[in-house]
Amino acid sequence: MKKLLAASVLSIALTAPALVNAADYTIDTKGAHASINFKVSHLGYSFIQGRFNKFDGQFSFDANNVEASKVTVNVDTQSLDSNHAERDKHIRSDDFINAGKFPTAKFVSSKVTKKADGGLAIDGLLTLHGQSKAITIDADFIGEGKDPWGGYRVGFQGTTRLQLADFGIPVMGASSYVDMNLHVEGVRK
Repeated sequence: MKKLLAASVLSIALTAPALVNAADYTIDTKGAHASINFKVSHLGYSFIQGRFNKFDGQFSFDANNVEASKVTVNVDTQSLDSNHAERDKHIRSDDFINAGKFPTAKFVSSKVTKKADGGLAIDGLLTLHGQSKAITIDADFIGEGKDPWGGYRVGFQGTTRLQLADFGIPVMGASSYVDMNLHVEGVRK
Protein backbone atom coordinates (compact mmCIF):
# COMPACT_ATOMS: atom_id res chain seq x y z
CA MET A 1 0.00 0.00 0.00
CA LYS A 2 2.83 2.39 0.90
CA LYS A 3 4.48 1.71 -2.47
CA LEU A 4 1.22 2.42 -4.28
CA LEU A 5 0.72 5.66 -2.34
CA ALA A 6 4.33 6.73 -3.02
CA ALA A 7 3.92 5.95 -6.73
CA SER A 8 0.71 8.01 -6.84
CA VAL A 9 2.35 10.98 -5.12
CA LEU A 10 5.34 10.74 -7.49
CA SER A 11 3.01 10.55 -10.48
CA ILE A 12 1.12 13.66 -9.34
CA ALA A 13 4.38 15.52 -8.68
CA LEU A 14 5.70 14.69 -12.16
CA THR A 15 2.53 15.77 -13.95
CA ALA A 16 1.89 18.91 -11.87
CA PRO A 17 4.36 21.12 -13.80
CA ALA A 18 2.47 20.37 -17.01
CA LEU A 19 -0.73 21.60 -15.38
CA VAL A 20 0.94 24.80 -14.22
CA ASN A 21 1.86 25.75 -17.81
CA ALA A 22 -1.72 26.70 -18.67
CA ALA A 23 -2.02 30.41 -17.89
CA ASP A 24 -3.74 33.65 -18.75
CA TYR A 25 -1.68 36.67 -19.77
CA THR A 26 -2.22 40.40 -20.24
CA ILE A 27 -0.40 41.92 -23.20
CA ASP A 28 2.28 44.25 -21.81
CA THR A 29 1.45 47.55 -23.50
CA LYS A 30 2.19 49.62 -20.39
CA GLY A 31 5.85 48.62 -20.50
CA ALA A 32 5.92 48.99 -24.31
CA HIS A 33 6.87 45.33 -24.65
CA ALA A 34 4.41 44.72 -27.46
CA SER A 35 3.74 46.38 -30.80
CA ILE A 36 1.35 46.22 -33.73
CA ASN A 37 3.20 47.39 -36.84
CA PHE A 38 2.20 47.74 -40.49
CA LYS A 39 3.92 48.07 -43.84
CA VAL A 40 2.18 49.24 -47.00
CA SER A 41 3.51 49.96 -50.47
CA HIS A 42 3.86 53.64 -51.41
CA LEU A 43 3.03 54.05 -55.09
CA GLY A 44 4.89 50.82 -55.84
CA TYR A 45 8.25 52.57 -55.27
CA SER A 46 8.90 51.99 -51.58
CA PHE A 47 7.15 51.13 -48.33
CA ILE A 48 5.59 53.18 -45.56
CA GLN A 49 5.90 51.65 -42.13
CA GLY A 50 3.97 52.54 -39.05
CA ARG A 51 2.30 51.26 -35.93
CA PHE A 52 -0.74 51.56 -33.72
CA ASN A 53 0.33 53.21 -30.46
CA LYS A 54 -2.71 52.21 -28.38
CA PHE A 55 -4.03 48.68 -28.00
CA ASP A 56 -4.73 46.13 -25.30
CA GLY A 57 -5.44 42.46 -25.07
CA GLN A 58 -5.08 39.17 -23.34
CA PHE A 59 -4.38 35.59 -24.22
CA SER A 60 -4.21 32.15 -22.67
CA PHE A 61 -1.40 29.80 -23.58
CA ASP A 62 -0.37 26.29 -22.65
CA ALA A 63 2.63 24.87 -24.55
CA ASN A 64 1.34 21.37 -23.76
CA ASN A 65 -2.12 22.10 -25.18
CA VAL A 66 -1.66 24.78 -27.84
CA GLU A 67 -5.12 24.11 -29.30
CA ALA A 68 -6.71 25.46 -26.09
CA SER A 69 -5.00 28.84 -26.50
CA LYS A 70 -7.10 31.98 -27.02
CA VAL A 71 -6.29 35.57 -28.03
CA THR A 72 -8.27 38.83 -27.91
CA VAL A 73 -6.79 42.18 -29.00
CA ASN A 74 -8.44 45.62 -29.24
CA VAL A 75 -6.73 48.31 -31.33
CA ASP A 76 -7.39 52.07 -31.17
CA THR A 77 -7.37 52.91 -34.91
CA GLN A 78 -7.05 56.61 -34.10
CA SER A 79 -3.57 55.83 -32.71
CA LEU A 80 -2.22 54.98 -36.20
CA ASP A 81 1.28 56.50 -36.46
CA SER A 82 3.45 56.48 -39.59
CA ASN A 83 5.73 59.24 -38.27
CA HIS A 84 4.13 61.87 -40.53
CA ALA A 85 1.21 63.84 -39.05
CA GLU A 86 -0.42 64.89 -42.34
CA ARG A 87 -0.21 61.41 -43.83
CA ASP A 88 -1.61 59.93 -40.60
CA LYS A 89 -4.52 62.35 -40.71
CA HIS A 90 -5.24 61.25 -44.28
CA ILE A 91 -4.98 57.51 -43.55
CA ARG A 92 -7.28 57.92 -40.52
CA SER A 93 -9.83 59.84 -42.63
CA ASP A 94 -12.86 58.37 -44.38
CA ASP A 95 -10.66 58.12 -47.52
CA PHE A 96 -9.13 55.04 -45.90
CA ILE A 97 -9.69 53.51 -42.41
CA ASN A 98 -12.25 56.09 -41.18
CA ALA A 99 -11.00 55.99 -37.59
CA GLY A 100 -13.58 58.60 -36.55
CA LYS A 101 -16.44 56.26 -37.42
CA PHE A 102 -14.61 53.00 -36.64
CA PRO A 103 -12.33 53.84 -33.69
CA THR A 104 -11.65 50.23 -32.69
CA ALA A 105 -10.39 47.18 -34.53
CA LYS A 106 -10.73 43.85 -32.75
CA PHE A 107 -9.23 40.41 -33.22
CA VAL A 108 -10.71 37.35 -31.49
CA SER A 109 -9.13 33.97 -32.11
CA SER A 110 -11.26 30.97 -32.99
CA LYS A 111 -8.57 28.31 -33.33
CA VAL A 112 -4.85 27.91 -32.61
CA THR A 113 -2.93 25.13 -34.33
CA LYS A 114 0.67 24.00 -33.97
CA LYS A 115 2.25 23.76 -37.43
CA ALA A 116 4.72 21.11 -38.59
CA ASP A 117 7.58 23.66 -38.49
CA GLY A 118 6.86 24.37 -34.81
CA GLY A 119 5.12 27.69 -35.48
CA LEU A 120 1.51 28.49 -34.72
CA ALA A 121 -1.43 29.31 -36.97
CA ILE A 122 -3.83 31.60 -35.12
CA ASP A 123 -7.19 31.74 -36.91
CA GLY A 124 -9.75 34.30 -35.88
CA LEU A 125 -12.11 37.10 -36.73
CA LEU A 126 -10.76 40.60 -37.36
CA THR A 127 -13.22 43.46 -37.25
CA LEU A 128 -11.81 46.53 -39.01
CA HIS A 129 -13.55 49.42 -40.76
CA GLY A 130 -16.93 47.97 -39.80
CA GLN A 131 -16.23 44.67 -41.57
CA SER A 132 -15.49 41.31 -39.94
CA LYS A 133 -13.37 38.78 -41.81
CA ALA A 134 -11.54 35.59 -40.95
CA ILE A 135 -7.75 35.92 -40.97
CA THR A 136 -4.79 33.74 -40.03
CA ILE A 137 -1.77 35.01 -38.11
CA ASP A 138 1.42 33.00 -38.59
CA ALA A 139 3.13 33.15 -35.20
CA ASP A 140 6.31 31.95 -33.55
CA PHE A 141 6.95 31.34 -29.87
CA ILE A 142 9.94 33.43 -28.74
CA GLY A 143 10.38 32.42 -25.11
CA GLU A 144 9.06 32.46 -21.57
CA GLY A 145 10.25 32.77 -18.00
CA LYS A 146 10.47 34.85 -14.85
CA ASP A 147 11.08 38.58 -15.18
CA PRO A 148 13.17 40.80 -12.84
CA TRP A 149 10.00 42.18 -11.18
CA GLY A 150 8.70 38.88 -9.84
CA GLY A 151 6.31 38.15 -12.72
CA TYR A 152 6.25 35.54 -15.43
CA ARG A 153 6.25 36.41 -19.15
CA VAL A 154 5.83 34.73 -22.51
CA GLY A 155 6.52 36.24 -25.93
CA PHE A 156 5.48 35.67 -29.55
CA GLN A 157 5.88 37.33 -32.92
CA GLY A 158 3.47 37.05 -35.81
CA THR A 159 2.68 38.21 -39.32
CA THR A 160 -0.40 38.42 -41.48
CA ARG A 161 -1.40 40.10 -44.73
CA LEU A 162 -4.69 42.01 -44.84
CA GLN A 163 -6.41 42.53 -48.17
CA LEU A 164 -7.87 46.04 -48.00
CA ALA A 165 -10.91 45.14 -50.13
CA ASP A 166 -11.90 42.47 -47.57
CA PHE A 167 -12.54 45.31 -45.10
CA GLY A 168 -14.04 47.83 -47.54
CA ILE A 169 -10.92 50.02 -47.39
CA PRO A 170 -9.95 51.72 -50.66
CA VAL A 171 -6.62 50.78 -52.21
CA MET A 172 -3.82 52.91 -50.77
CA GLY A 173 -1.63 54.08 -53.66
CA ALA A 174 -0.55 50.98 -55.57
CA SER A 175 -1.14 48.52 -52.76
CA SER A 176 -4.20 46.35 -52.31
CA TYR A 177 -2.83 44.91 -49.06
CA VAL A 178 -1.12 45.77 -45.78
CA ASP A 179 1.42 43.51 -44.10
CA MET A 180 1.11 43.36 -40.32
CA ASN A 181 4.03 42.53 -38.03
CA LEU A 182 3.07 41.75 -34.44
CA HIS A 183 5.22 41.48 -31.33
CA VAL A 184 3.43 40.32 -28.20
CA GLU A 185 4.80 39.90 -24.70
CA GLY A 186 2.34 38.85 -22.05
CA VAL A 187 2.53 39.06 -18.28
CA ARG A 188 0.90 36.18 -16.42
CA LYS A 189 -2.19 37.28 -14.48
